[in-house]
Amino acid sequence: MLMNLTDQKSMKIIIFGGTGFIGRALIKSLQQQNWEIYVVTRNVNKATQLIGNKVNILEWDAQNTHLVANIFTGLYAIINLAGENIGNKLWTKKQKLKILESRVSVARAISEMINHSLVKPKIVIQSSATGYYGSDMDLIFDESSLKGKGFLADLTEQWEGALELDNKQKIRTVFIRTGLVLGRNEGLLAKLKIPFKFFFGGHFGNGKQWMSWIHIHDEVEAIKFLLLNEKSQGIYNLTAPEPVKMQEFCILTGTMLSRPSWLHIPSFILKFLPGNMAEEVLLSSQKIKPSRLLSEGFVFRYTHLEQALKDLLAQEKNA
Repeated sequence: MLMNLTDQKSMKIIIFGGTGFIGRALIKSLQQQNWEIYVVTRNVNKATQLIGNKVNILEWDAQNTHLVANIFTGLYAIINLAGENIGNKLWTKKQKLKILESRVSVARAISEMINHSLVKPKIVIQSSATGYYGSDMDLIFDESSLKGKGFLADLTEQWEGALELDNKQKIRTVFIRTGLVLGRNEGLLAKLKIPFKFFFGGHFGNGKQWMSWIHIHDEVEAIKFLLLNEKSQGIYNLTAPEPVKMQEFCILTGTMLSRPSWLHIPSFILKFLPGNMAEEVLLSSQKIKPSRLLSEGFVFRYTHLEQALKDLLAQEKNA
């Protein structure tokens, strides 16, 4: 049964990690409704600059759970999007540990607060990643696929496992394994279009690796769909139905920007990056299907990459 968002005027939702790319887009969409939104963050001033003062912002360092436990009363949902950005810095041992701890610590703290609170939320949505499946040039991954190999696969397993809720509680729990999110000024596309604008666009490796992407609009709408669909529970892949190979992705991006896609950066050069970062981020191949979303009736607005790029890059063509 799908609840009507506009009818839930008094419901409260708490978002951890709301200042990130996905979080800000989700908050903007939810603000068009009548929900009472709380954002838990490490830096109130920064959060206010990013998302404004029309939501309730609470500062918290993921350590003292009592600081946020008092807002759990009357809570409908918790959405946890917190975590250090995977691609912003080189994968040194220190950075890998930071990536892991930023995810696991928050999920564990949320579990503790829920398990000790008298009034439980109806649903918890825990962010995750398609990195769980590892890399393969031939396999098609869906929610039933087994865990792959590598840092991101191990990270995702620990990330999801850190959310340990009391089995006696009837709390709907959803894990969203998100692919490569495309937006106008943030996410993968924002970084990729910069070299294209300077006529240095192209692909990494042989360009045959699969890229499982999703438009930020569909990412937000999928989260809202899972939030309100009372039968949704478990693992969901948040990726568009039609993944593409990297070479095609880059050619289409160049076409939309009126730029060539000619530069080929060989794999052996990229492999000098520390911590297997190139193999798991730039050269990884994942052909992923959002089988459960589709089977439950979610309708993507952007099913094909060309549609998405036209929407996101049309204004920048010839700029």
